[in-house]
Amino acid sequence: MKIARIPWEQTIDIRHEMLWPDKPRTFCQVEGDEQAAHYGCFVDEILVCVASVFVNENQARLRKFATLESHQNQGIGSAMLNHILEELSQQTVSLFWFDARESALGFYRKFGFEPEGNRFFKGDIPYVKMAKRLGLE
Repeated sequence: MKIARIPWEQTIDIRHEMLWPDKPRTFCQVEGDEQAAHYGCFVDEILVCVASVFVNENQARLRKFATLESHQNQGIGSAMLNHILEELSQQTVSLFWFDARESALGFYRKFGFEPEGNRFFKGDIPYVKMAKRLGLE
């Protein structure tokens, strides 16, 4: 397994397949992709997981974090999140946050993220904002 920075264009296929398969591929590009940091996890040189981090001053936002179904529950997402947290710890970021699908709350809690605010929906999918203060551990 290898985690590396990748161009945003390489994230689209997995974003589309895993997050929004019922939407057009163009729906999977988000504003600011050109400036964000994009990560890919490769297994046997095949891209199996992607994540994007958008930094604005001292805050970082995780977006479009997805692992191919065939590679889920193998520690790949955990390795990716640990890699991102390690990189962010070297920056002046004090808050790391994202909108988490409600079905993934348990996963994120293992990393010290806590819910903030109430449940909301994107389409018919329930989400909760989650956040973690960095540099205070």
